[in-house]
Parts: sequence; C-alpha cells; structure tokens
Amino acid sequence: MAIVRWSYMIDWIALPPLSALRAFAALAERRSVTKAGEQLNVSHAAVSQQIRTLETHLGLSLVDRSGRQLELTPEGCQLAEALTEGFGTIFRTIQMLTGADAARPLQISTTQLFASTWLMPRLLDFQTKHPGIDLMVNPTAEISDPAPGGVDLCLRFGDGNWPGLEAEMLVPADIVITAAPSLVGECGEIEPADLLQFPWLQELGTNESMDWLRSHGVTEGCVKSLTHVPGNLMLEGARAGQGVISTAMSSVEADVKAGRLRVLFRDAGETGYHIVTRPGILRPPAKAFLQWLRRQGKEAAALAEA
Repeated sequence: MAIVRWSYMIDWIALPPLSALRAFAALAERRSVTKAGEQLNVSHAAVSQQIRTLETHLGLSLVDRSGRQLELTPEGCQLAEALTEGFGTIFRTIQMLTGADAARPLQISTTQLFASTWLMPRLLDFQTKHPGIDLMVNPTAEISDPAPGGVDLCLRFGDGNWPGLEAEMLVPADIVITAAPSLVGECGEIEPADLLQFPWLQELGTNESMDWLRSHGVTEGCVKSLTHVPGNLMLEGARAGQGVISTAMSSVEADVKAGRLRVLFRDAGETGYHIVTRPGILRPPAKAFLQWLRRQGKEAAALAEA
C-alpha cells in the first residue's frame, strides 16, 4: 500500500465543514445563490446558511452584499480560486480512478511543427492498430502540463528536465539553423552575426530564433526581418526561401537530404523530443499510445542510423 506523505501537516479539525466549502465553491462558480442551490440540489436558503457558517468559521467576509449583484470580496476570490483548483483535481482524479473518463478522447499536446512533420504521418498506423481510441491532438507552442481529466501526454522539445513530470526521450535531435539555398546561396563558413542580414521565420509563441542568436554572442543589431508563423507554415516558408529558421534536426532531415534546405549551424547536445507524462498510473488509452510511441521512436532511430 502506498503511503501518502504531505509536505506539511494538515490540521483537519481547523478546516471548515466540507459542506460549507462546497456551497461556497458552487456560489463562486455560478454567481447566484439560487443557481448554486440547484447545482447542489438544496434550497437557496441552505446555501446562504452554509456561506454564513463559513464566514463565521473564518472570521472573514467572503461575499459583498452591499450591491444589487452578488460579488466576492478579495478574500472570497482567493478562496474561490483555491477551491476551484482543489475540487477540480479531486473530481478529475476520481473520474480517472473509477474509469468514468474511459470514453474521453486521448489528449496529446505538441508543437505544430512536430505534429506535422513527425506525428501526423505516423498516426494512421496507431489508428489502424487501435480503432477504439479517439485522439485529440492539440498542436500549439504553449506548454501544457499533463493533468487528470485534461492533457494525457505531451511531446516536448528540450533536455528532459521538467520538474514534477516524467520524461523519456522519443526522438534525439540537435538544434539546427537552416535555410533554403535560394536564400543563403552556397556561401562558405559564416559567423552567427552574418545571419542578421537575412529575414527570419519564427514559430508563433516561441522566441527560439532570437534566443539562439543571443546564446551565440549576437547581442547587438537586428535581423533583416522577423515573421512569426505557425510551425507548419514556418517550414513551408523556409523551403520557399522566405527566411532562416531555428528548429530540431529531426524536423528537417528529409529537406536537408533532398537539398531543399542547408544546415548553417548545428548544436549537438542532449536535446530532443520527449514523451512527458505526470507521475502515476496512466489510463489504458494513454498506455497504448505510449507503447506505440516507443516503437515509433525506435523505428525512427533505426532508419536514421541506416
């Protein structure tokens, strides 16, 4: 049996009654005593009594009753935020443990570029082998954390260090600066500062290109132009000679081999795309997808070495 250890001791006796906390959370969500009562299947008078009980217990005013419309006090807003997060986590975890979310689509979060160049071309294989699992792929540059009832699994680029989450390498990949020969020609050795004379393309929601320049000593001056575009359009633009890009080598290998893009700089390291999950037990669809990803990663590595 697992033993739960708290980072601090909870004084259970000091906590307000759970029924009062539930009533206040419902009131904060619906902003109506009547609607909160309907949600909890109790009368609006019972909700009002629970709120007053909670305020008495805490010695604080949680609801501003001076106006015609119900408003929360600053203290009430703080408590409402904590209760929404806490009750939400409890609800989602219970759904996961009891299998109530078994029919919920498997949610995958990754970048647009990785989704279009690596994941999507392979998804037919997963769908063929697991026809009963519905997928929801969210291609975004925004970093989402896996959470019960939400994103099941993330595919992130980096060094694998995301505190509080579990990460395993899927596709090792160096960072490369690349552009079409039509843009940069067949020039020989160049310095990072020489890249300021070219236009750049950068994935929406990121600052990878400018971060790369600064990390290579280019702290003064500006690039000729900087255009922010979705990840898949960034790659299309690079092929068309519209700008220099910073990306993972795995995303442009085919283009480099075909001569559509030239690698100008390559930073080797321990970076790559990782499978990122929360600690604990994954629900069955996520387990199936994880195992499939591992096989795909091994096959991709074998092809790269061939």
